Amino acid sequence: MSVPFKIDLRDQVAVITGGGGILCGVMAKALAECGAKVAILDLRPDYARKVAGEINEAGGTALALACNVLEKPSIEAAHEQVQAAFGLVDILINGAGGNHPKGTTSKEFLAVEDLTEKKEDVRTFYDLTADGVQFVFNLNFLGTFLPTQVFSRDMVLRRRGNIINISSMNAFKPLTKIPAYSAAKAAVSNFTQWLAVHFSKVGVRVNAIAPGFFLTDQNRSLLTQPDGSLTARGNTIIAHTPQGGFGKPEDLVGPLLWLLCNEASGFVTGQVIAVDGGFSAFSGV
Repeated sequence: MSVPFKIDLRDQVAVITGGGGILCGVMAKALAECGAKVAILDLRPDYARKVAGEINEAGGTALALACNVLEKPSIEAAHEQVQAAFGLVDILINGAGGNHPKGTTSKEFLAVEDLTEKKEDVRTFYDLTADGVQFVFNLNFLGTFLPTQVFSRDMVLRRRGNIINISSMNAFKPLTKIPAYSAAKAAVSNFTQWLAVHFSKVGVRVNAIAPGFFLTDQNRSLLTQPDGSLTARGNTIIAHTPQGGFGKPEDLVGPLLWLLCNEASGFVTGQVIAVDGGFSAFSGV
């Protein structure tokens, strides 16, 4: 890929959780193009290997590792492998996350009939289970918290480093039907601010990127039809995005590189940067 501008990341080691996904895969390639050694961590090792392979074929340096961000021993094992291959970590991007049907209602608005005339294909707020909500919350919040505990120690001990969390538009404005995911991403944004203050005296900056609506493997079937046309939900999103379209993964690269460049953003910490085509600024009228 071709980055919009380059920063000097030579001799730096970057770790990206969820790095086998579409958005974080592009971020990984951008960091590699700027000279970083990149460790691609993903629960799906085949996806991680694909991204790492593309980076290595393009002349960069990347390593693919299987990692479960909800299991600290798995993260610690990945940390040991990264250190053995590349050395101490300078950059952490917490990109692992996602939603689950068990934390999702089937309708945008509750109707009394949904309770009095129960239908099997309708999942209301009252049908959401603690296990389902906890899974989504843990994946997004603990999946950010635990890797940060493991990988940030390298940075703190050397008094330098950058952590980038991946939040979401849902943290600004909770979307209908997905209460667990929205709450979890709000927690990620809040944690970003808390950790930025906590790490402010040890030379580690902590920020977040909040993507608007990008087509990924997780949401493509929700936003588009098999023929590529938009679903009703997809149309609603586009109608509330002033720039009138979905984001491209490459749209995240510029903000990412700016946040990682100490010369450009060295006084920026605790910020959640929206990359959303104006969605968070639009009132709907």
